[in-house]
Amino acid sequence: MPNSQTDHHDVVIAGAGPAGAQCARDLVRRGYDVVVLEAEGEDEFPRQSNKSSGGTFPPMLSAFGIPDDVVMNFTDNVVIESPNDYFVQYQPGGVLDFAKFKQFLVRDGRELGAEYRFDARVNTPLVEGGELVGVQYGGGNTVYGDIVVDATGPAAVLAKQLGVITLERENQAIAIEYEMEGIELDHEGYADLTDAMMLRLDHDIAPGGYSWIFHTGEDTAKVGLCYLHNDAHRLYAREGMRIDDYLQYWLDTDPRFENAERIAGRQHRGSAHLQMPDRLSSDNFMAIGDAVPTVDPVWGEGINACMKSGRAAAITADHCFVASEVDTSAANLSAYDDRWHTEVAPKMETRLLISRVLYRAPNDRLDTFIRDMRRIDATELDKVGGGSVRALAKLLHLRDVPLLARVLTASRG
Repeated sequence: MPNSQTDHHDVVIAGAGPAGAQCARDLVRRGYDVVVLEAEGEDEFPRQSNKSSGGTFPPMLSAFGIPDDVVMNFTDNVVIESPNDYFVQYQPGGVLDFAKFKQFLVRDGRELGAEYRFDARVNTPLVEGGELVGVQYGGGNTVYGDIVVDATGPAAVLAKQLGVITLERENQAIAIEYEMEGIELDHEGYADLTDAMMLRLDHDIAPGGYSWIFHTGEDTAKVGLCYLHNDAHRLYAREGMRIDDYLQYWLDTDPRFENAERIAGRQHRGSAHLQMPDRLSSDNFMAIGDAVPTVDPVWGEGINACMKSGRAAAITADHCFVASEVDTSAANLSAYDDRWHTEVAPKMETRLLISRVLYRAPNDRLDTFIRDMRRIDATELDKVGGGSVRALAKLLHLRDVPLLARVLTASRG
């Protein structure tokens, strides 16, 4: 390992997930010296961090040059289910093999010139003279950088210690997913899920959250659920049941899984926070991806936003370096915060409000939401998905006033 005093890079990135790896790809394309520190061993990567359902859409694939061979299945439709109804909308997408996707990003970044160090778990920020100058990792190793980027996911290892971000347990979503075969995708009484990504809102299965079936080809799919430990979960949860129990309950009671079996070695667990970030940067520092957090609070799609946050950080770093005098101060890096709010996760506050309404509504109201979605046109639905309060109002009824009051009270709390 190089001597710490000479081990200096333009940018040090902690974490080789989609955000960190994309940030590295963009930076090395601009000619910068970048090192990425990844906690997992190279031979097993990404066994422990293979946590995403991998659902995404064409803009991400094309914007970041993602090859088709990491896509398990290209889909045509998005399906929204409630306990007793469903809504189908044409929306092309793709379900990624998340491990292959991450391996591609690392391989491509290396070929472009990024340095990767595995078995290099970042522990603490390295501060000298009151200034962030690098990180400590592994067994007491240090590496220096003009800019440090935290891409460690929900752990937010550096951002927390630097006081940039406070992640609240009340806003932490936990998830579990199985890859399965033998699923009846076109079962009578349900939407046809062939070449579809389906999200189900049903408190019996995912109290205070949602579940999903993402078709991955033939009779296989990714099947999972997630929820937050919030007031909605406490209201609808059954005593003694954990997330594994809820997923098993769904598999036992939904006829689509009657002949389905889990694929050995293809089980994933993960977590993310759904909340507004405090800050995203400080002197010589930016936090990206799920360290921020960045996951879309309505439908849980996080890959595109994570990749965009990595790109926004790379653009910001480039502007710091190309100036006549290098300036990586908090004032200069705050441009990343602006990009995040306008380009990466616009209207995040409104989208958080929409998600809280959806995840707190009782099951009978969720059935009504599906019927309401059918009576408004696709343009208005797109506006709801984009965080339009006015469009959301068209899906609300007078009976929703108490629900909205509870959501607003919880948000202020």
